[in-house]
Amino acid sequence: MKSPKTALILPIGWLIVSTFLLTIPGSAFPKDNWLDKLWVDKWVHIAMFAIMVWLWCAAMPALGVSEARLLRTFILLTLGWFAYGIGMEFVQKYLVANRSFDIGDIIADGTGAVAGFFYSRKQYIKK
Repeated sequence: MKSPKTALILPIGWLIVSTFLLTIPGSAFPKDNWLDKLWVDKWVHIAMFAIMVWLWCAAMPALGVSEARLLRTFILLTLGWFAYGIGMEFVQKYLVANRSFDIGDIIADGTGAVAGFFYSRKQYIKK
């Protein structure tokens, strides 16, 4: 069993990486048109938030969350990280140069968070 400190290393590390990526000025990104056609940005958001929810859910047993409370905790984590994604869109709009608010990113963030929830539920909650 992991210690609480060890269990938080990956989730906190991913939070730092994700926040950095979400706050890079828009001019730092390549302007390749073919990436837009493949919706690479949306797939990145989906993956980023799925991993975020999964890492935080995976840490919960080591943090002492009982099996009886895991489902509720996973739901709250999913909603919390989705709210973080919405908040980051406002940060991008008002505080980051050459970035904007994108409802498509919010949908992708929510999709990723829900995917992370379902994966975590299957992995860590016994029926």
